[in-house]
Amino acid sequence: MLELTPQTVAHIRNELSKAIVGQDEVVEQILVAVLAEGHALLEGVPGTAKTLLVKTLAQIIGAQFSRIQFTPDLMPSDITGTNVFNMQTSQFSMRHGPVFTDILLADEINRTPPKTQAALLEAMEERQTTIDGERYELSPIFTVLATENPIEYEGTYPLPEAQLDRFLLKVLIDYPTDTEEAEIVARWDAGFNSRRMDHVSITPLQDATMLQRCRAEVRNMRMEPGVQKYIVEIVRKTRNHQSILYGASPRASVAMLLCSKALAAIRGRDFPTPDDIRDIAAPVLRHRVILRAEAELDGATTDAAIADIIKTVEVPR
Repeated sequence: MLELTPQTVAHIRNELSKAIVGQDEVVEQILVAVLAEGHALLEGVPGTAKTLLVKTLAQIIGAQFSRIQFTPDLMPSDITGTNVFNMQTSQFSMRHGPVFTDILLADEINRTPPKTQAALLEAMEERQTTIDGERYELSPIFTVLATENPIEYEGTYPLPEAQLDRFLLKVLIDYPTDTEEAEIVARWDAGFNSRRMDHVSITPLQDATMLQRCRAEVRNMRMEPGVQKYIVEIVRKTRNHQSILYGASPRASVAMLLCSKALAAIRGRDFPTPDDIRDIAAPVLRHRVILRAEAELDGATTDAAIADIIKTVEVPR
């Protein structure tokens, strides 16, 4: 019996809609990252409900939630934890950091120095962390959803390209439409308050282990060879596009494979199609390619370059 049924997806969306207005595409992409066992970088201006979205999603899927507010003085041990000497027992005891959770919101990850960023990125890649030479396993569903502000660059430490590549997706969160913003205001006027979510009736999934079984279903999904080739051709064309200085690595091809499977499952199918690949291409590739300086001066964007590449690749039948 399939775990990731249309009813399961509808339940998650319906429960999220109790706290989040609109943002359907963003919700879909975050679900893709969670189901594909990856991490996502969320970029959007303050006040677009990034924290509320992640916190509510964790509650729905029955996952433990932690949040780190990244600042310039944050140390690696503030993320991973440290051994603390107990004066009464004359022994060291382990004090776990916030990475020992299921869903971790890394708020404004670009506001902390590279050494601290690296401590989190090690945990993301290995699903483990090293403290005083000893390794500690993290949760099997450990997922990082990191945010960054696209408009304030003073006092920030932009993530290097090699570290950006560790994120499965980069999700752009835009302003709500006028209708959606009117609905947000009406909800608050009617008594909704995002700081008092205990008053909102969120119904979690019945089984807390369902997420792991859903991930296994996505992992075991098969893709037609022609669709696999379609992925490879799109990624390879990023390496010789006129607007792009550095194209995506083979890791991007694997990421697109995993994400298109997850997207197909969310849409109620047990096989990915070229439409799934086209829809997920920009979130998978936008943080993995670097534009030429002259192209940026001419107003080019990574999303526009990706869209241009997709138009030139023949769609498999």
